[in-house]
Amino acid sequence: MSSLFLGLISGTSADGIDAALVRFDDDGHARLAFGRTYAWDPALRARLVELGQQAAMLTLDDVGELDVRIARAFADAALQALADSGTDAREVAAIGSHGQTLRHRPHGPHPFTLQLGDPNTIAEHTGIRVVADFRRRDVAAGGHGAPLLPGLHAALLHSGDEDRAVLNLGGIANLTLLPAHGEVRGFDTGPANGLMDAWCLRHRGEAFDRGGAFAREGRIDDDLLSRLLADPWFAAPPPKSTGRDRFHLDWVEARIAGRESPADVQATLLALTVRTVADALHATLPDAKRLIACGGGVHNPTLMQALADALPDCTVESTAAHGLDPDFVEAMGFAWLARQTLLGLPGNVPSVTGADGFRVLGGIHSA
Repeated sequence: MSSLFLGLISGTSADGIDAALVRFDDDGHARLAFGRTYAWDPALRARLVELGQQAAMLTLDDVGELDVRIARAFADAALQALADSGTDAREVAAIGSHGQTLRHRPHGPHPFTLQLGDPNTIAEHTGIRVVADFRRRDVAAGGHGAPLLPGLHAALLHSGDEDRAVLNLGGIANLTLLPAHGEVRGFDTGPANGLMDAWCLRHRGEAFDRGGAFAREGRIDDDLLSRLLADPWFAAPPPKSTGRDRFHLDWVEARIAGRESPADVQATLLALTVRTVADALHATLPDAKRLIACGGGVHNPTLMQALADALPDCTVESTAAHGLDPDFVEAMGFAWLARQTLLGLPGNVPSVTGADGFRVLGGIHSA
């Protein structure tokens, strides 16, 4: 089997399709060979954001068509990544595709998680074997199906000399806890870029708050922050996961008193991310000496500085300090998961997701 895998993911922010070509050595150590983000078709992205905010209903025909449209976009990103990196498709053992999450409901009597992006279509258009649908087996085993990357985080960033945590700042924030001695744990902490991006788009017409400038114009509204934090989800113990289908603009607006300026709301949403991450880390790994961040939020200096201020006894830094491009750690994770599946090895960590045990994740779709 080739040592080269291609990971594809579009996260809850739907801000692009991340493609990562990852080379593994015989011991399973991963190295990013190429990474690039490919833009969505603007109309399709607008539709995905709208659906993520629960602002529209879908018919079965809509779901079927979106499944194929998303898959074709993923296939195009994969082929473009191969062209841009000068890689022959025959060199790639498999594509690991996360798909686009439409709904994530790991609770209740009939828990489910739904990602669109038909892997059959991706395999047909690329001529490469595809491994996809990673989350549902973990949910079927009683887990949350998320987060799925703590296994990779542990392999790449664990240290026997100090307690560490890895923070993914995507649309949703999640923590991987890496104690120097002890089991790996992880869970979602709440919204990160998803709410801030949506609020910025509505009030500034920009897809994200570049550099955190919009948030810096405002002041934290303590009353609004208290109302946001009162959501019972934040007090729930791990394992837990969530998505844009819970934390969306309607959720924010239901808690706005009406007198807040848009900039103050943006500053408060940033503070919500910082507060929930810091509270979660203090509660679950209080002796953590290092918080290693990845995801789009790393590029928001206002957010990163606020995290550092909230965690004065902990070094807050990017995965770049450890030789890992923060923009492609998640995509690398789905290359890693594809490799795990082909080797018949588990991809989940039960102490993270709450599943009944280790499971081989995903389905294999031949080229």
